[in-house]
Amino acid sequence: MRCPVCSHENTKVIDSRQTDDMTSIRRRRECESCGARFTTFERIELSPLMVIKKDNTREQFDRDKLLDGLMKSCEKRPISFKEVEKCVDNVEKKLRNKNTNEVSSTEIGEVVMEELMQLDQVAYVRFASVYREFTDINQLMDALKHLEKGEKGE
Repeated sequence: MRCPVCSHENTKVIDSRQTDDMTSIRRRRECESCGARFTTFERIELSPLMVIKKDNTREQFDRDKLLDGLMKSCEKRPISFKEVEKCVDNVEKKLRNKNTNEVSSTEIGEVVMEELMQLDQVAYVRFASVYREFTDINQLMDALKHLEKGEKGE
């Protein structure tokens, strides 16, 4: 593993442990040249999950792209990075549990909205407004009514 500080090619693992959700291994490393310490995560590589976009083009599922979108929805909210990462983990797990190599962007959006509804109402509305491409206040009000129904368990 190359050192992110000095680019030296030799680093040693000084600590390894599984993450709380047991889906990856966290490794603490130290550069043998400059002594810098950094953390890496090792995760099982699964078969690629393809996303069918609205224009019927396909692209590989990108966890980082989903994380970026959720971070924007959760901006300036009392939500930790760890909670957002867990949300991304839950979305990816639900998509992979469909036992298919292709999912539509619409399916992804719906799963994300389910997760955000549980996590934070403001983040949910922010995401919904972009995802559903609201063009007027009535569409926003419909999303708020949906959120209210979800809270009441209807």
